[in-house]
Amino acid sequence: MGSRYTPARTRLVLAVLFTGAFTMGCAEMLVVGLLDRIAADLEVPVPAAGALVTANALGIAIGGPLLTFATTRLDRRTVLLGATIAFVSANLLPAFGADYALFLAARVGIGAVQGLFIAAAMVTATAIVPPERTGRAMALVISGFATASAFGLPVGTLLGQAVGWRGSFVAVVGVGTVLLVVAIVVLPSVPASAGSRAIGQARHAFAPRVLAMLVLSCLIFVAIQSALTYVVPFLNDATGVSGPALSVFLLAYGLATTIGSIGGGRFADSGAARSLLLGTIGLTGSLAALFLFGGHPLVAGLAIVGIGLFGMGMAPSMQHRVVALSGPGAPLASSLPASAVNAGIAFGSFAGGAAIGAAGVPAAVLTGAGVAVIAVAVAWATRLLRPVAITAGSSGVAEPTPAS
Repeated sequence: MGSRYTPARTRLVLAVLFTGAFTMGCAEMLVVGLLDRIAADLEVPVPAAGALVTANALGIAIGGPLLTFATTRLDRRTVLLGATIAFVSANLLPAFGADYALFLAARVGIGAVQGLFIAAAMVTATAIVPPERTGRAMALVISGFATASAFGLPVGTLLGQAVGWRGSFVAVVGVGTVLLVVAIVVLPSVPASAGSRAIGQARHAFAPRVLAMLVLSCLIFVAIQSALTYVVPFLNDATGVSGPALSVFLLAYGLATTIGSIGGGRFADSGAARSLLLGTIGLTGSLAALFLFGGHPLVAGLAIVGIGLFGMGMAPSMQHRVVALSGPGAPLASSLPASAVNAGIAFGSFAGGAAIGAAGVPAAVLTGAGVAVIAVAVAWATRLLRPVAITAGSSGVAEPTPAS
């Protein structure tokens, strides 16, 4: 980082990246809290409205890496600004009258540019801090999405109830527009290196050592989501918690994910491989405690907090390991953990549902614990993987320069 780039300016850039991640995360979660209203207004069944959530996830998982690959040679500032413009533009559709089919298509596009923003934000964040703080820089971007999950859903739901579901998307457009203006002023130039090539990056980004870490990332979220998707019926049936008390448990989980994602950056910097091994062990213990002792509200609450802390606490280490192991493929590889996580979320929800169909609600939690045991084994097996040597100018990203 050049001398012109002061610590205060670095904090400002990181704040913009956090806010962008938070805004996009809130837009993603809005639909979850307003499904019934959207379904009634668009005259579609609730499951069809639920497909809007799936469409966004597919956009992140598939469209994000594709857009990142297509924009490999571009300055990350240009990519971030372009992604923000596309995000605001796509959200204009549900804000101002899109029908169901157009809304569904827009959600795929919104997910894709969200995935692109994640990757470009990770590259930018790590380019403007010293190497020993890269995990904390990644954690700040990740915590934007975690905070959106914790607070964006309830706030968005209340906003939708007050001004209508379309009005909540008008608010997203407004915040996104302000974010864009600030980003134009604040974000630095982070150009690709002269020797950077998309195909060359892909060879490193999809190397077996990187794929192994993506498998681990996927397994972690299969374990989490197998249980979390059905945590409300589990609390109803096994713990006897219902009504307003449920909100306390869900809020505790949201706070735990936020704290975990922020604090996990330091652990990523001090030893990402070790953090993943300890984190998967902690996640396994939390899921096992929920299954075995979930009939006690206090134990159930602590177990749910543990799932949030250990689960999202590992997110910076996942990103750190993938980027480090990809070497020159880091700019492209930055988009891949989000794809692995979304694949894990989708498969975890399916696996938990299948377990419930076969053996009842507690089986979803048991399934999550079983997958977490597998994740521990994979974390142990991958702990000795080492990054490739990176020669000067081969990282795919040049030093940042302040925006004019």
